[in-house]
Amino acid sequence: MPKIEQMELEAHRTQLETDVRDLVDKYLAISEWDIPDINEPLANRLIITAIRQALDRVEKALPKFLEV
Repeated sequence: MPKIEQMELEAHRTQLETDVRDLVDKYLAISEWDIPDINEPLANRLIITAIRQALDRVEKALPKFLEV
């Protein structure tokens, strides 16, 4: 049986994905202000890479109580 935390996350998974897409769109829009003729596919890949790196740093900063 799934743990309660997993069940709760499943209930919010769609919203989490929407939030991440909105975050990519936000930073793409900011980039477009500075670079009107931006290469959107490249910019999206760079933004997603930056988000992954930020997630890695956040994960490392979290306290480790129990390994899952």
